[in-house]
Amino acid sequence: MKPLLIVGSDTGVGKTVLTASLAAYWLTYRDRTVLQTISQTTSSTSLGIYKPLQSGKGDREFYNQTFPLSQTLAEITPLYFETPIAPAIAAYKEGKVIDLALIWQQFQKLQQQKECLLVESLGGLGSPITDEYIVADLARDWALETLLVVPVRLGAISQAIANAALANLQKVKLKGIVLSCSQVYAPEEIEELAPPQMISRLTSIPVLGVLPYVNDLSNISQLAVAASELDIEKILY
Repeated sequence: MKPLLIVGSDTGVGKTVLTASLAAYWLTYRDRTVLQTISQTTSSTSLGIYKPLQSGKGDREFYNQTFPLSQTLAEITPLYFETPIAPAIAAYKEGKVIDLALIWQQFQKLQQQKECLLVESLGGLGSPITDEYIVADLARDWALETLLVVPVRLGAISQAIANAALANLQKVKLKGIVLSCSQVYAPEEIEELAPPQMISRLTSIPVLGVLPYVNDLSNISQLAVAASELDIEKILY
């Protein structure tokens, strides 16, 4: 499969949950030998997870602890900042430089090594990487197929439309939209808050499923089951 970039329509909308669910699905149904030998070496795993930049502890530590990845923390996230704010601002406060060449080189390395490479964005397509470069620029320049995570909540429709418009403007290869649940919703509630067919029509982007609420993000089986609710073949292939 081609590397897949996972972006959000906002912060805290479920990017990490979707990335983890897709990783769990891959390990469970595409790379089962890794889970069978989880207590042994994991150097043969075909899964890679990449978060180019991170501010404050969080995602890279979670991925490292949850999945049998053959990656160090620095290989998951080459640019790490202690201050838990936007990386561009954190870098300035800490007297560091955003090295775009470094994150590109690490991406190329993982792309060559891994059959499945999931790239989790910081924030959304409009989030700044530097004061002149946003995530949409990176998605375009790296020619990444991109999945947009939109939360099931009021405002979802306008968020989806705005992000689809930005993707179109920046020539981002937006592969589809996944609606993400932060709590258990009945089908009729989802239709009221984030109607999939309406979002698909208004954005001209397919909605590839609704990711159900996952109450235990350390449970690989539960994550894999959540991913199976999506149109997984269109997402991963």
